[in-house]
Amino acid sequence: MAVIRHSKQREAIKNYLMSTTMHPTAEAVYDAVRNDFPNISLGTVYRNLNFLVEHNEALRLDFGDKFIHFDGHTQPHNHFYCRKCHSIIDIQMDSINHIDIIANSGFEGIIEGHSVIFHGLCDKCITK
Repeated sequence: MAVIRHSKQREAIKNYLMSTTMHPTAEAVYDAVRNDFPNISLGTVYRNLNFLVEHNEALRLDFGDKFIHFDGHTQPHNHFYCRKCHSIIDIQMDSINHIDIIANSGFEGIIEGHSVIFHGLCDKCITK
């Protein structure tokens, strides 16, 4: 088994993801951590984001807006995507994990989880 080395840059990326609810792109993460690591490259940010996702320390999210977003909050939760302003908001709601059981009853494979993205207009776009 390979030894995973500690990385101050990776830790800064993870801390940034945990500190925001904005669901940033890799470029936004890069802009944020460059303040502390001015020599960091965008490639290093991508590699570390992929590492965090592979080790279940971050989520990779695709909302169909041609960008990949990241979320440091890995506990099960759902998202809302505003079709007008493109904001991404965590939805606070009761668990719907029972849909895995329902889906698995008519499926011969093994369902291990689900991803739910609600679409519509956020409250700010409604009031504009």
